[in-house]
Amino acid sequence: MANHKSALKRVRANEKKRDINKYQHKTMRNALKDVRTSSDKKHVEDRIPVVVGMIDKLAKKNVIHKNKAANLKSSIARHFATLS
Repeated sequence: MANHKSALKRVRANEKKRDINKYQHKTMRNALKDVRTSSDKKHVEDRIPVVVGMIDKLAKKNVIHKNKAANLKSSIARHFATLS
């Protein structure tokens, strides 16, 4: 266990950050699932900018890797292109 005040504070801060990152990551996954399972082109078209924004924000904060972010955005773009 940590012995210094600053180390204890760092432990507390890391726990808070972990909870926030976990929540945002799960929210993004739910939004992706919503887009991927939808077959309504209008709904997907409306949701894509929101989901892409979530993905970019998480990649910028290093919650997900930038290449994973690119792959996720590519996959929802391909899904949108296949809808009629």
